[in-house]
Amino acid sequence: MKSLYDIAAPAKLNLFLHITGRRSDGYHLMQSVFMLIDWCDTLHFELRADGRISREDLGAALPADDLVVRAARALKAAAATDQGVHIGIEKRIPAQAGMGGGSSDAASTLLALNRLWKLDFPLEKLAAIGLGLGADVPFFLGGQNAWVEGIGEKLTPIALPGGRFLVVKPPQGLDTKLIFSDPALKRDSETAIISGFIADAFGFGRNDLQSVAERLCPGVTQALEWLALRGLKGRMTGSGSAVFAPVLQHIDAEVAPDAFQVRLCSNLDVHPLVGWAPGKSLSVDGV
Repeated sequence: MKSLYDIAAPAKLNLFLHITGRRSDGYHLMQSVFMLIDWCDTLHFELRADGRISREDLGAALPADDLVVRAARALKAAAATDQGVHIGIEKRIPAQAGMGGGSSDAASTLLALNRLWKLDFPLEKLAAIGLGLGADVPFFLGGQNAWVEGIGEKLTPIALPGGRFLVVKPPQGLDTKLIFSDPALKRDSETAIISGFIADAFGFGRNDLQSVAERLCPGVTQALEWLALRGLKGRMTGSGSAVFAPVLQHIDAEVAPDAFQVRLCSNLDVHPLVGWAPGKSLSVDGV
């Protein structure tokens, strides 16, 4: 095998996000549900005989040392391999949106190179490497929708009903650090339980970051108002500027404000690369 083409890296939505406390080291404790959706980046991998790692941007230009390159470099170091790779990336998931695009790209890179380089690393080892790249990477490696706790490292698989979601990304992005350092951020939400969420999966809770985000980024409020005009109750996803709402009927997404990205998405039961690494993946048994 000398190449792998059309490797998907799906985005995620946070169905809710509650901040339940803060550790002594400054990290925030949270509860959330991460849900995979079919808004995807696409990656292509070709072996390099010279051992180098290179990247070609087939869409929007990315930073030179992005998470894809860092993931490839981390796996190469962990495997002590002399193999290299040229990576092409078609970037579609917007940046600073709270949709996990960079982390998803990193996870798909680890899974693809594990196969291309014939390393046969187990999922647990890839997850350890992924955690060093970003807190969301293990979720995308796990392969299934999950109830998330702690600082994002505690994942419990969860089954979700199928649904469609209108996702709106304003032209502005949001810096996660600005939100989490804001003194007005609510940090004392009550602890929730999975059974309470299951009773109202697509309407449960709120995003505790949203009020701060709306003050920092007027585009978030504009996007929420645009959804409200269509009878939809929107919510911010993650710590970025994108918002979303579940939809049950046809929605005309062609009349969004200028420079807003709007897409009607469906959720995914499993990641497109589930099973690409040996070992125990997240399972929905018993949920």
